[in-house]
Amino acid sequence: MINFVSAVCGIFCVFLTAKASISNFIFAVINTFVYSVYLFYWRIYGTFFLEVAFYLPVEIVSWVLWSRHRDDIDHEKTKARKLSITQNLLTAVVVGTVGISAHYVLVGMNGTAAWLDAFTLAIGIVAVILELFRYKEQYVWWIITDIITVALYIVHFDAVYLTKRVIYLIVALAGLRNWHILNKERNALNV
Repeated sequence: MINFVSAVCGIFCVFLTAKASISNFIFAVINTFVYSVYLFYWRIYGTFFLEVAFYLPVEIVSWVLWSRHRDDIDHEKTKARKLSITQNLLTAVVVGTVGISAHYVLVGMNGTAAWLDAFTLAIGIVAVILELFRYKEQYVWWIITDIITVALYIVHFDAVYLTKRVIYLIVALAGLRNWHILNKERNALNV
């Protein structure tokens, strides 16, 4: 039942986020709570801490920020932004540094799949911060973390979560395209 609830809420959340819909946060909060129970049970601590200590509070703050920056044409959507080349390079350095550091912490905690878990943690932090501030590049990082997480659920074979993460990956690809179009077509109006 936990797998099913998390999968359904997660898929709705990711689908609505890909559309830049503010409604995604309702499903995000439910998914985060339910998914955390699953992660704790399997001792996937890095991703567990990411969900509980980071995603949940940021989802609430994001909900408020997105609501304050509604698209001028479609008020259900938020305004999309774009990073500069320098900001993208800095983001990659942060992911590498946090991922390597997290690996050593997780190994000390006897976490499973420490490299995969550590980089899921690092990329998840960066992606959710980019999402918080409405940057389309969040989707590049979501695509990478979805690929890593698919590998993680191959290691801990779980058909429901593996299927969910594959769906997340497909929707993230669509999300990157949708946010790129939203940014390109309307950001002159939506600064």
